[in-house]
Amino acid sequence: MKAVPLKVAAWSSIAIAIGAAAVGVSLATRAADAPKADAAKADAAKAAKGVASAPARPALTVSVDRPRSASLGIGLTANGSVAAWQEAIIGTEANGVRLADVRVNVGDVVKRGQVLATFAPQTMQAELAQIRAGVVEAEANAADAQANAERARSLQATGALSEAQINQYLTAAQTARARLAAQRAAAQVQELRVAQTRVLAPDDGVISARSATVGAVLPAGQELFRMIRQGRLEWRAEVPSADLGRIRPGVKASVVGASGGSVEGTVRMIAPTVDPQTRSGLVYVDLPTQGADAAGLKAGMFARGEFELGTRDALTVAQQSVVVRDGFSYVFRMNPDGRVTQLKVQTGRRSGDRIEVVSGVPPDAVLVSSGAGFLNDGDLVRVAPSAGAAKPPARAS
Repeated sequence: MKAVPLKVAAWSSIAIAIGAAAVGVSLATRAADAPKADAAKADAAKAAKGVASAPARPALTVSVDRPRSASLGIGLTANGSVAAWQEAIIGTEANGVRLADVRVNVGDVVKRGQVLATFAPQTMQAELAQIRAGVVEAEANAADAQANAERARSLQATGALSEAQINQYLTAAQTARARLAAQRAAAQVQELRVAQTRVLAPDDGVISARSATVGAVLPAGQELFRMIRQGRLEWRAEVPSADLGRIRPGVKASVVGASGGSVEGTVRMIAPTVDPQTRSGLVYVDLPTQGADAAGLKAGMFARGEFELGTRDALTVAQQSVVVRDGFSYVFRMNPDGRVTQLKVQTGRRSGDRIEVVSGVPPDAVLVSSGAGFLNDGDLVRVAPSAGAAKPPARAS
């Protein structure tokens, strides 16, 4: 028999020892895991037998409310501009006369016949005096010619004067009367020119623009002022042609300015034509003077408004019940098991703290009214004792 080397025998002994140690560790691990496995099997057995687990905790304490029927107004929203009801342009009728005085400014309220400006009248008054002197001269000539004509007519039967001489005296009398009438007409024209040196307000209103400058020598027809007649403003709403048929004169409209002030107006008329580019027509809404001032509306401002076209019944929910997510509106309906179901709805008009729901909600549904923004579909909730009260959501204890 061949002898085994000493080094080989030593390595064999070490390998045997390591294998025995590994077997021992594996047996120890299995012994330690045995109780855990038994516990898991026991839990699985309890679950299989229907042993109840710990109860679920509600996510929030909420308030609930039911949809309500309400009568809401039918409105038509439009945009437009505020403008003067009528704007008067006040100019000069005097030609080549110096403007001596300007008595009003932009924003002044004026009355019909009030003096707004005056021109220097000295030149025209001197011309009027000259023409009046000519009238007196023409009256004297006319009187003398008339006397001569009467004497000639009285001598006609005696034959002292020829027929030609008599006609000559009669013609001179007529000519003198014509010159007197022309001179009187010239005096009236000059009197009008003198009166035109005073620029008067043609109506009650508010001065909206002024271009008059003291000392300027202006031609006839030059604009001096612009005036909003009677201080009246109107809202010119641009309404699509498809909706023009729903509006009638006399319909009320609520107009809101850029500052947030609002005023109620009345439709005066509807434009007979439609813009071929925008396919919109103008609706003219009269605005009360005091109301427009209180709302801060001025001519030239942009304003939005809504026409009141009647009322209709609608189903409404509390504003807090509606949650907007990803561009859509949702409400949460309470189920008998205490969980909520998310419903997608289509909303309409607003009235105070209520919102019209066009579709998506049954009339007898119970909806979460407070705390809806913190819920997800299927969440378990607890209803507050005072159901329907709008309280802020509170975390359940």
